[in-house]
Parts: sequence; C-alpha cells; structure tokens
Amino acid sequence: MSPQRLNDLIAKARSLPLPRESSFTSRLRSPAVAARVGVWLGVCFVLAFITGWLSHEAQDPNAWLALPTRPVWLYRATQGIHVLAGTAAIPLLLVKLWSVFPKLFASPPRRLRLVLIEILERGSVAVLVSSAIFQLTTGLLNAAAWYPWHFHFRGTHYALAWICVGALLVHVAIKLPIIRDALAADIDSALLDRDSIGGVPPLSRRTLTRSALLAAGVAVVATAGNTVPALRRVSVFAVRSGEGPQGIPINKTARAAGVVSLAQADDFALGITYGGRELSLTRDDLLAFTQRTHALPIACVEGWSAQGRWTGVRLRDLLDAVGAPRGRSVMVDSLQTEGPFRQTLLPAAFADDDLTLLALALNGTELTLDHGYPCRLIAPNRPGVLQTKWVSRLEVLA
Repeated sequence: MSPQRLNDLIAKARSLPLPRESSFTSRLRSPAVAARVGVWLGVCFVLAFITGWLSHEAQDPNAWLALPTRPVWLYRATQGIHVLAGTAAIPLLLVKLWSVFPKLFASPPRRLRLVLIEILERGSVAVLVSSAIFQLTTGLLNAAAWYPWHFHFRGTHYALAWICVGALLVHVAIKLPIIRDALAADIDSALLDRDSIGGVPPLSRRTLTRSALLAAGVAVVATAGNTVPALRRVSVFAVRSGEGPQGIPINKTARAAGVVSLAQADDFALGITYGGRELSLTRDDLLAFTQRTHALPIACVEGWSAQGRWTGVRLRDLLDAVGAPRGRSVMVDSLQTEGPFRQTLLPAAFADDDLTLLALALNGTELTLDHGYPCRLIAPNRPGVLQTKWVSRLEVLA
C-alpha cells in the first residue's frame, strides 16, 4: 500500500463520527443475552480461580493449606479443570463482550450520584475485561509452554486472578438488579432492551446463547485430551497427547537441564543426610533395596497429565536408613544447577506416605535420562514440577 493511500484511509477514518449507543440496533445485544452468558462465564471464572488457588498452594513451600496425599488423582483433576474452565471461558467472554459492546458508547448520566456509580461500574469493567483477557491469553500460552515475556508467570497469574475476581464481584454487585430482572424474564422479553433496538436478527437470542455454550463445550472437548485419555483422539487442540518416552510426556529434557554428563557419571551417588548421619548410595545400592511398584499419575501445571507405573525404593525406607523419624520434611536436590525447581521441599506427609518413591524405572523399563535417570521423585497428588528428576541429595530437616 502506498503512503498516499494509507494517509487517505487514515484521514477518512478520522472524519467518521464516533458511534453512539443508539447506533447498535441488534436485538441480540441485550441484557437478556449478557446475563445468561455471564452466568456461565462466571462459573468458569470461579472454577478456574479455585483450582488455580489450589495449584498455587500446592507449589508454595510456605502455604497455609497443605494438600493431602489422597486421593492420588486430586491434583490431576483440579489442574485439568483449571485449564478446561479457562478454555471454556474464551468463547463465552467473546460473546459477552459483543453483547454489551454498545454500553461502551453510552452517554454518562447527569446526576452526580449516578455519575459516581457509572465511574465505579466502568472502572470495574475495565479492570475485569483487561485482567480476564490477560489471564486467558497467558494461560493459553503457558499451556503451550511458550513464554514470550520476562515476568514470573505463576506469581503474576496468581496475583491477577485475585484482581480479576475482585473486579468481577464489584461488577456483579453493581449490575445485580439488572441481572436478576434479566434472568427472571423470558429471554425474548423487551423489558430491559434499549430504545434503539429493532429489526429481526438472523438468529434468536436463545440460539445465540446456546451457540455460545456449544462453542465452549466444543473448546473443552477439543482440549480435554490433555487430561482425559478417552478424548485424546478427538482433542485436536490438546497440547499434549499423553504419550511420550516410556508412555509419559516430557517437559524438560536432560540436555535442557544440563545434566546429561552428571546423570551418566560412573561415580554418581545419592546423598541422604539427617543430623550428623550421612549415607551415600549408588544406583546399584538403590536397586538392592526392596523395589515397589505403584500406579501414580503425573500432572503438570500446563494442564496435561498421564498415568504411569513407577518402580523404585519407598522413600520412607531410605529415611529409615539414616534413622530419620516420621513427621520431618525433606529437602530434595537435583543434579541440575539452574532453574527454580532444582531444589524442592517435600512436606512430611508426602515423605512418610507409603506411595512416595524414589523411582528407578517407569512402565517396566529403566528410567530414561529425560525421565530422571538415575533416580527421580514420584509422590501422590503432587504437581509435576515438584516431582524432582535427577535426584542427587535428600536432606531430612530437623
């Protein structure tokens, strides 16, 4: 496009009058549609908020809410619901914004009291919309493991979730009378319609609302294969198929972690310490312990999860070997020298659980390098990022 043509288009755009609320005449842009879609959008936001909060607590070593070790699939379910609720919210949010778009051009009221309410309402909507778009966009990119930003995702996502929910509560409180009246009346009622509404739309309000819900349902089915194995063949948008080396996907390879040579070193030995006692065990020493096999899921914050049969030494047996009493947390060190999860804290409830293993094999074969060879942690109902790979040291805390 030539510069002159571009300047002409800009000049023409500037000459166009700004639209007014009365410029929008579609019967589909109504409180009747906005309220009904908004209810389902609110349900998605609440589900995403609760499950996201649980995930944040599960990863916080100083969390006031300690997640239980049972059921073993709890984190897998909550994280799957978190991602699916966020996915379902995307088409609902688009329809919701489209239905209320004319309000953006409404003239402000003249009475001071109403002006203050209008400012509060528009302020809460601005915060709600911007934070919702941020949450859904960054959440999708996180699920795809693509991070085109420099801020800490989990902390920022968590903080914005509180802001988003706070703005949502303010918005609902202000609009509650209209929401109540819209839901009480028939969806085709003109009771709350703007004066400028007229004409016959190409589809009914009921059809639009059902289409929005259908789109949300399709989005869920198209991505649920991350968590639900039965849907993996139809989940065309699932980032993970649930498959990978030894039947489990991999987020971080040994090469990316910089541990290839360390993990394969002939002099590798696992250090276990408690108080003044220290034990050094080679992989052959670990194999000499009683080997146990448990079927446990591994679930990632990106929303994918998979079930595996893990074989190794019960962690409690290793702690007993250095005389560590029950009820003590364990600091777990990895061979990797960089990254936020090179050292993790294993709470006492998980350290003492009979299902918690220092795994040496997966699905009947020796652990591959990318799955944590020579040994890795696997515990029930624990985020995948805390299932430390390439474990080099266990320190029982006093």
